[in-house]
Amino acid sequence: MSTLPVIAAVDGSEDSLRALEWALLEARLRDAPLRVVHVRQYTEWTQPGAAVVMPPPPVPEGDPVGDQVRASLAGREGLPPVEYLTLDGAPSVVLPELSSDAQLIVMGSRGRGGFASLLLGSNGIATARDAACPVVVVPRPGREVHGDGPAEPGPRVVVGLSAESPDHQALTFAFAAAGRRGARLEVVSAYPWPFYAWSVPTDFAAMAVVDKDAVEADTKRLLDDVLAVHRKQHPDLRVDVSVLGGDAAGHVVAASKDADLVVVGRHRRRLLQPARMLGSVTHAVLLHAASPVAVVPPAREDGD
Repeated sequence: MSTLPVIAAVDGSEDSLRALEWALLEARLRDAPLRVVHVRQYTEWTQPGAAVVMPPPPVPEGDPVGDQVRASLAGREGLPPVEYLTLDGAPSVVLPELSSDAQLIVMGSRGRGGFASLLLGSNGIATARDAACPVVVVPRPGREVHGDGPAEPGPRVVVGLSAESPDHQALTFAFAAAGRRGARLEVVSAYPWPFYAWSVPTDFAAMAVVDKDAVEADTKRLLDDVLAVHRKQHPDLRVDVSVLGGDAAGHVVAASKDADLVVVGRHRRRLLQPARMLGSVTHAVLLHAASPVAVVPPAREDGD
């Protein structure tokens, strides 16, 4: 049975070439082949005021982006098996279509055509939202995040986790990623604080009667139960748990400083929200984390 590849999405931009380097390392860690994919985007166009859609411009022969990547990897030692694929279409559509035949998709935070002011391009958002496999988005270097950073040096994988609705797909991915890297795993979980309740019909007030230490202790107990099965499968992996009150996304972003990888789950589809969604925490982490971010889809659902 053949091993599914790691896909590196490239477009010639510096962002995509950084993602390519990350994908090369990941493919080696997974003992998997690397598939370098360039999606050439040629869309239909119209002349101003014209009622008829004009045909797209002719597709040029050859692929300069693919040639550039081949040249950059020529002569390197220790590469995994590499194949190159050039396709025409919209990357936000083509990449998710390829995801069912891949272990992982790796891409840069912005492509060649993105606005300079955007922290994450539309193709990255769409692929992370729609792909059947996990998607890693590699940010530009130098992102600043608030917080003191890790308490100690060394390789570290961070996973954001809700104690009340834990994402076991994301946990499985995070444990495996830390194990491959010989890294410690930092589990970051947040609980709402302060708690608010109705004080009058038109206002909220903080609930002073809630014991913060008790809420934190209850959250830790929930997490211990959730993590038990994963710890059993990875007995030699060091797991640190951080339970913090307040903004979940902010805590995960702060933990991303000097991390090898941050892992977050994708929003599960619900009866009243059948469309695929990233979720607000995952979206915020993608926009602001200083390290590469892996977005892990939920278990396959009927209709996927």
